[in-house]
Order: sequence, then C-alpha cells, then structure tokens
Amino acid sequence: MMDMLQNLGLGFSVALTLNNIFFCFIGCLIGTLVGVLPGVGPVATISILLPVTLALDPTGALIMLAGIYYGAQYGGSTTAILVNIPGEATAVVTAIDGHEMAKKGQAGLALGLAAIGSFIAGTFATIMIAALGVPMTKLGLLFGPTEYFSLMIMGLVFAVVLAHGSLTKAVAMILAGVLLSCVGADMETGRERMTFGLHMLTDGIEFVVLAMGIFGFGEIFKNIADPEKRDVVRGTIGRLWPTMRELRENMGAILRGTGIGSILGVLPGNGAILGPFASYAMEKRISKRPQDFGTGVPQAVAGPESANNAGAQTSFIPLLTLGLPPNAVMALMVGAMMIQGIVPGPQVIERNPELFWGLIASMWIGNLMLVIINLPLIGLWVKLLQVPYRLLFPAIVAFCCIGLFSISNDPAQVMMAGMMGLLGFALWKLQFEAAPLALGFVLGRLLEEKLRQALIISDGSMMTFIESPLSATLLGIGAFALLIAVLPSIRKSRDDVFKDA
Repeated sequence: MMDMLQNLGLGFSVALTLNNIFFCFIGCLIGTLVGVLPGVGPVATISILLPVTLALDPTGALIMLAGIYYGAQYGGSTTAILVNIPGEATAVVTAIDGHEMAKKGQAGLALGLAAIGSFIAGTFATIMIAALGVPMTKLGLLFGPTEYFSLMIMGLVFAVVLAHGSLTKAVAMILAGVLLSCVGADMETGRERMTFGLHMLTDGIEFVVLAMGIFGFGEIFKNIADPEKRDVVRGTIGRLWPTMRELRENMGAILRGTGIGSILGVLPGNGAILGPFASYAMEKRISKRPQDFGTGVPQAVAGPESANNAGAQTSFIPLLTLGLPPNAVMALMVGAMMIQGIVPGPQVIERNPELFWGLIASMWIGNLMLVIINLPLIGLWVKLLQVPYRLLFPAIVAFCCIGLFSISNDPAQVMMAGMMGLLGFALWKLQFEAAPLALGFVLGRLLEEKLRQALIISDGSMMTFIESPLSATLLGIGAFALLIAVLPSIRKSRDDVFKDA
C-alpha cells in the first residue's frame, strides 16, 4: 500500500505540471467533442492526431491521447441521451433509457447520473490500475519470447471472439493485418517482401498511414455515404444534479456497473464493450419492475455508463503491463508509444516510471475535468449537435493530409492513406470490422519477432510452445475460447449482444 501511494505521488507530481494538465484538458475536450458529434469516433480522431504527437514529449502525448479515448466514451452519453445516436458501441445501452428520460424532460437528470457514475467509475478504475500495475508488470517480466508469442496469439483469439459480426470475417481481418505488417524489408535478411517493386513500400507501411487511412478517411467516406438523421431533443434539459434520494437510489447501480466494467475491461480482445451490456442485463434482472426498462429508468443509465467508463480505463492494464492492446484504440496507443521510441510492455514501469505513473494519475485528473467540462456546457453541446456533417468533413480531410505530409514530406504517404481509406470504406460496405485488422497489424511484427526468437532458442522445435507450462496454458485458453465461440448456442448469444452495436 505504501509503495502504491508513493508511486501515485510520483504520478501526480508528473501529471500536475502545467504542460501535462494542458494536454489532459485538450485531450478531454477533443474527446468530448468527438463523442458529442456523431460520425467522428475516438479511433478516427486518435489516428488523425498521431502526427501531432511527434512534436510532444512521450508523457504529454499519451496523456492527451488517453484523454481523447475516455473523453469520447463520456461524450458519447450526451449524444445517446439527447439525440438517440450512440456514437460508440458502448453507448448503445445508454440510448435505450437515456433518450426516453430526455423525452420526459429528464435529460439533465440522465446526464447528471452519467457524469457522477463515470467519475466514480473512473476513480475506482484508476486505483485498480495503480494496484495491479506492479504485480502485472512483475508477471510480465517472467515472459520469454515463447510466452509472449502465445500471449499475443491468445489476445488475437479474444479479438476474434469479441469482434462484431462473423467470426470468419474477424479471422480474415486479423490475418490481413498480420500480412500487411510483413510488407517491406525482412527484419533479419533485409530482403524485400510483398513490395511489388514499389519504392514507397520498401520501408513497409507506416502505422500512421494505415490508421489514418482506414479509420480517418474511411470514417469520412462512410459518413458521406450514410449521413445520420439527428433527432435532437427540443424540450428543456432540466436540472443536472440528482437529489440525495435519487443518488441513493442509483448508487447501487453505479457501484455494480463500476465493478463489472473494471473486470471486463481487462480482458484482451475488447472486453470493455461487454461492460455496459452486462450492467444493463444485471440491473434489469435484479429490478423489482423489469418491465419498466426501455421507458426511461435511471438505473439503466447510471449502471451502463459507469461500466463504460470503468472498462475504458482498465483496458490500459494489459497495454501498460504486458504490451498487449485489447482493442483498436489501445492498438493506436501502441503505435503512438512506438513512434516515441517506447516499447510497450513490462519494461515501461522500470525504464519510464514517470510516464507510467503520470499517465495513471492523469486519468483521475481527466475524469474530474470531464465533469467540469461537460455539465456546465450542455447548452453548447446541444448547439454543436445541430452542425451538419458536410461542414465538418472538409476540415477533417485537410487536417489529415497536412498531418500525413508533415511526417515524411512525401506525397506518396498521402496517396497511400487515401487508398487505405477506400479499403476501409469497402470493408464497411462488406460488413468487415476494421478493428481486428489494426490489432493484427500492430502485433504482426512483434509476433514474427517473438516467433523467430523462440525458434532460435529451441533450435527450431515447435514443441517449445507446448513444453513451457505458461505458454501451453495461454494457448489452451485461446483454443478453448475459440472452441466455445463456435458452438451454436454461444454464437447466437454473441450475435444477440452485438446486434445493436
């Protein structure tokens, strides 16, 4: 406990510097805007802003990107409640009862409960990350190349199991991402692979180009092709702060949602997305009036929103301690760390303790900022919701092109990102999810590196992955999860969970 308090003290000393407070504020503000404006998600925004992080110090860059992520999760509740458009899959559940409350003139109460629940969940998740950070890092130090390879395979399997839509399509996206990571010079021999004689592919595909193309440009194409209709609540917002009685009635849902989201957020493969769904199901199951759910029940907003924010923050645990990104946003965070020359994994806490603990402390500061930013500015967010998307996308395209060109002063990178954007749009039209592709791309190089190292150590024996007890256990968990996922009853339940997301 004393060590944890000392580490948090170090973290707050880093996070409370003027520069880092500013980056945290900017991240939370941009994240809220991203969440409030339907059609611009956190993945696309972080992809677009990756070039900006090159000019920042690593700690400030990661604090800003993290603020964008959980700020977008938070801002998504505003859109779900006021417009009935969940900007993120995690806000789908909030829209069910939140918008019904808004139509009854209780939009302020729904927003207030979402804010309080998110803050409590964020505080608990921050403590959980601080408590598990050191033990998980010590566990990670026990991993050799064999164990790391098996861990990444398990993570990719979970990404397949928890991806939207078809399992076959998710597997195809993972494999496509791994193949794209192999484009360029071989890491040992230097021979070119899959470059097709094109000079711009000699050094491989830059992660920023792929991320900004598929998620940034792809999102633009998608929103132009399918513009959403916004039914902004016209009535009064009402009071924002719940009474003490309302707070007591909803505190149980907030605490239960926090616990569920914190646990599921740690799961590799985007387990955080299940948190709001699980919280909603639990609240409905234990309610004395389950038939009222869907008509504007406060607990159906407070619980899922708490689970949403808790899961968003605890998903940093596998990233920071094991170097395993559990979802597409965390894959982008890995890319940002690598751009800054930081190898994600258990060595981060030893080599960059200021970054590790500063990022954790900034999460609590960011959650406090989100309450301050969001509630007093509800009127502004309502006005922004009325801005048509056709006025937004030209500025987004210009910003993307400037950022891409600034990385290498090479117009070919902008062209490649444009082609990736068309690929991202085609994937959306064909109902392929792009997130597994990003995970496969980020982990592809590491997979190849660890596989080669493990085979060199074992003189080329594939049995090394079975002979190591930890490696065999990880592979067994992955195989079991995949086997369970293909069972007809489990597949039906899985499809029911994701059908609205």
